[in-house]
Amino acid sequence: MPIAVNGIVYESSLNTMVISSSDITQKTYKKLVFQVSLTELSFCVIDLITHKILHTQEVHFEKNKVIEEQLWRAFVDFSILANAYDEVVVLHNNSLNALVPTSLFDPAFLASYLQYNIKVFETDFFAYDTLLPYEINNVYVPFMNINNFLLDQFESFDYKNSNSILLKKCLEFSKNKEEKLVFVHVQKEHFELVVVKNQELLLFNSFQYTTAEDFIYYLLFTCEQLQLNPETVTVKLLGKCSEEDALYKMAFTYIRNCSLFEVAHLTAGLDVSETALRNHFILYHS
Repeated sequence: MPIAVNGIVYESSLNTMVISSSDITQKTYKKLVFQVSLTELSFCVIDLITHKILHTQEVHFEKNKVIEEQLWRAFVDFSILANAYDEVVVLHNNSLNALVPTSLFDPAFLASYLQYNIKVFETDFFAYDTLLPYEINNVYVPFMNINNFLLDQFESFDYKNSNSILLKKCLEFSKNKEEKLVFVHVQKEHFELVVVKNQELLLFNSFQYTTAEDFIYYLLFTCEQLQLNPETVTVKLLGKCSEEDALYKMAFTYIRNCSLFEVAHLTAGLDVSETALRNHFILYHS
């Protein structure tokens, strides 16, 4: 059903937003992935034929400034965003989500799945991503103000929660591995922790941190709750983290088998460095 928002008429299906248009555009064989949070924006352009990353950009938002105004500035500063793309994917980078097994999932009750994780308002809009073939549904709150802004910029786009990409890749990497693996995706001021075993999800959570001490406390506490021995468990760090970072050094001090996630086998097709792939892991794997 067409919906009018701020004077714009658009059609909304599951995780897809489209502005009605009769224009026929030529194929560009390029895909734009647009990841946005309340503190920053990152985007990349992918060649759909070679699957190589053609361009990557990161923009940090200023505090206490309207998000839409800063998004508008990004479109002014980076003209590549105005190009035509065959595909546009918008990733909502937030932890306003909950995971629900397919056996317990009913799309008519999305708010009820979230009410124990976050404060839910009557005006909130809810969406979900289905993680196939794992029978997991990621229910979340997308940034609708950002979606509405992007409707002015793109004829159509699909949107997802960033954690859906992270979870699916971690599950894929655990295939045929009978040991429990801990993946830590580091971002500024928060990190996601995923524990998997042979494509079975054992735990997912997101933690806010200020110091390296906060970081290691949450990591070790999780290991304790899952009875994972810091002397034997395998912990892989990815995201915005390097061996020189305080977070990595802290984790390496207390966890024997702690290392950066090895991505060398993944970089060849994308034509990016290992550091770039770890930093933009979700963006590049959308």
